[in-house]
Amino acid sequence: MKKQQDLDALKQSLATFNLIAGVDEVGRGPLVGDVVTAAVILDPEKPIFGLTDSKKLSEKKREEFAELIKQNALSWSIGRATPIEIDELNILQATMLAMQRAVEGLTIQPEYVLVDGNRLPKWQYTADAVIKGDALFPQISAASIIAKVARDHEMVALHEQYPQYGFASHKGYPTKAHLEALEQHGPLSCYRQSFKPVKAALMQWHGELQNEVN
Repeated sequence: MKKQQDLDALKQSLATFNLIAGVDEVGRGPLVGDVVTAAVILDPEKPIFGLTDSKKLSEKKREEFAELIKQNALSWSIGRATPIEIDELNILQATMLAMQRAVEGLTIQPEYVLVDGNRLPKWQYTADAVIKGDALFPQISAASIIAKVARDHEMVALHEQYPQYGFASHKGYPTKAHLEALEQHGPLSCYRQSFKPVKAALMQWHGELQNEVN
């Protein structure tokens, strides 16, 4: 994490910019679905009070904030990388790609970009990475909320298609219940095949199919 004097200096330098985009991701750990990122440029004339790291908010509060952000931000955008891209690139590089897509999707060119975490995508924007930035900068907080709500909605929609996997409750993360469902029902096409539990389940299912053939 940046030292306090570094954070103070960053905040001071940001005072000279009006169009600051915050960027965050959700979904690096799950076994299924896209890694989802968001970029948000808040309107300094329409401050939204109470923004913080999405993980610290209840689902109801996240939903309320997401609507406020969409209504009041100067621009917001969602970027994503698919399970196929995650398997091809690895989760870190796929996350960087999704972040690029989120910023490129903004209708306004940001003057500065703040990214949650400790590394930046390779891009032309003036930017800074801030560990735990989603609790320190409202722009990143807003991005974390937008990304989290979007991905959670996708997991609920997937649950409606495949209720036996329990996606609405675990959101794709490798909980005990999820791993049991994966073992029992096998991986769907939206699973990340390079992730160890999915790879193991695929081998198990291919082995059982082979036994049936023989």
